[in-house]
Amino acid sequence: MDEDLVLALRLQEEWNLQVSERDPAQEPLSLVDASWELVDPTPDLQALFMLFNDRFFWGHLEAVEVKWSMRMTLCAGICSYEGRGGMCSIRLSEPLLKLRPRKDLVEVYHTFHDEVDEYRRHWWRCNGPCQHKKPYYGYVKRATNRAPSAHDYWWAEHQKTCGGAYIKIKEPESCSKKGKGKTKLAKQPVSEAEKKGNSAYILPTFPR
Repeated sequence: MDEDLVLALRLQEEWNLQVSERDPAQEPLSLVDASWELVDPTPDLQALFMLFNDRFFWGHLEAVEVKWSMRMTLCAGICSYEGRGGMCSIRLSEPLLKLRPRKDLVEVYHTFHDEVDEYRRHWWRCNGPCQHKKPYYGYVKRATNRAPSAHDYWWAEHQKTCGGAYIKIKEPESCSKKGKGKTKLAKQPVSEAEKKGNSAYILPTFPR
């Protein structure tokens, strides 16, 4: 049996035993209890990770690093490994989490679709045939001012099946007000399919 699975099963067994022996009267506050928003609204990331490591993982995550990422805007966090038995690094999105309620940082599950979409303020639309086709309707929305190009994994397929050019149609107000090098935004017509309520799907992109 895989060593990681064995460890996970043992930790779960120990945790279940502790829960069964716990005195309900001394039950600690839930990680997402509303009172934490007043007691500790902006916890120190490193201190919080060390606390969770001791409380839930019995100190087995001491070799794991956790840090904020300023550039991460497409997800709340990622975990990466450097080979089996190598270094493990957890990076959390500072733009998405730093000013959010405390529970968004510590809770087990939370969707960040609205928050992620809020950062996609640079919009392009293709002027080729794909602008009339589901599910993308020719749109690409990004958090950074990086126009669609050959650096995107889907570019070759787009050139082959559509061949249209991407024109910038929307950007943050701060960019629009810049004098030198200001982007001239194009106006794009809305297709009949979109008028019927079909929303544009966002092409997946990854920060370089």
